[in-house]
Amino acid sequence: MIKRLSLLLLPLMLLSCGNSMKQSADISADSLFMRHDSLFALADNYSDTIVIKYAKGLKVDYQNDGVHVQITNPDPSLSPHRGGAGGGLEELVITQPSSRFICTTALQLGNFEVLGLEDRIVGMNSLKNIFDRKMRQQMDEGKTVKIGKEGNFDLETVIATRPEYIFVSASKHGGFEALLECGIPIITHHGYKETNPLGQAEWIKLIGLLTGETRRANAVFADIEKKYLKLREEVKEMMGAKAKPTVASGRQMRDGWYVVGGQSYLAQLFKDAGADYVMADNDDSGGTTLDFEEVFAKSVNADFWQIDGAYDGDYTLATLENEDPRYAHMKAFKQQQVLFCNLSRTPYRELSPVEPHILLADFVKAFHPELLPHYTPKYYRIAVRG
Repeated sequence: MIKRLSLLLLPLMLLSCGNSMKQSADISADSLFMRHDSLFALADNYSDTIVIKYAKGLKVDYQNDGVHVQITNPDPSLSPHRGGAGGGLEELVITQPSSRFICTTALQLGNFEVLGLEDRIVGMNSLKNIFDRKMRQQMDEGKTVKIGKEGNFDLETVIATRPEYIFVSASKHGGFEALLECGIPIITHHGYKETNPLGQAEWIKLIGLLTGETRRANAVFADIEKKYLKLREEVKEMMGAKAKPTVASGRQMRDGWYVVGGQSYLAQLFKDAGADYVMADNDDSGGTTLDFEEVFAKSVNADFWQIDGAYDGDYTLATLENEDPRYAHMKAFKQQQVLFCNLSRTPYRELSPVEPHILLADFVKAFHPELLPHYTPKYYRIAVRG
């Protein structure tokens, strides 16, 4: 059963890209996607009622005894009745705001962070891959404590933090049974399973419901949505009937070439940014591993190539070629149009799910730089030769 709703929110400023390329060129790229506290101040102008528009894994129903929330895994390949943490339907009834939560992934933290609600997080499993300064300061000051990792949680610490809810991830397997024994309600956060970029971001509305900050959640999401749709429309208008550039994804891992599925949120981002994904005919909604030769044949002539990974240092084309000399034969490699997101240097895991407008801008900057000539990408940058 869900209780408590409250506090803060982190803004994102209105995207004021004009309807023409000239107007877009006049935008200050440094301030285009900045967050501003003034957005929080405008929260009272928004409804306190949550309406879900894009997220497939959330349903909200206002009833006499509270707000009823149904949470499901939106992955279309998943059986709707799978059990365990992250399995089938979860139903919550919210009757009052909550103020004490435990998060077990960086993504869950990002949902609080974008709303300015980090102070509601009393426990985290790790600071690894966490970029948020406020959260790091809270950890240093003991306001947020480490609770251990899956399969090895410090149950005494968990109980001592007096959390009202613990967020877990459907991608984590095992270790949550011990948390259930503590008698603390567990909520599975399925946001990353949404295939619509705006659907991923819309999970911040769940945080708004739980904390009582529904107006703030509506204000922040409306800002994200407006920016995303505005830029998507500009791309569509600019492209017209022109041929789209093509984009490949991923690279060889241990057992094959790991790519994002043709039905994934990244595939949707490629489309909205005005590019044709070479694996668009793939039916997977998440990531998948395929035979190297199969993917290479489809990717070798792609105009762009999107990859990511954690790398200590400057990731260059030379780094990529050292991984596999065959990469040097790819058109995107030869033309220096490889887009790399360094997970060690950017808060991608933490914030990209709630910043789809910024991810979209990163890809638009690469595919159609004339639309955002002054914009500096946040996550994906062109890999230099090195």
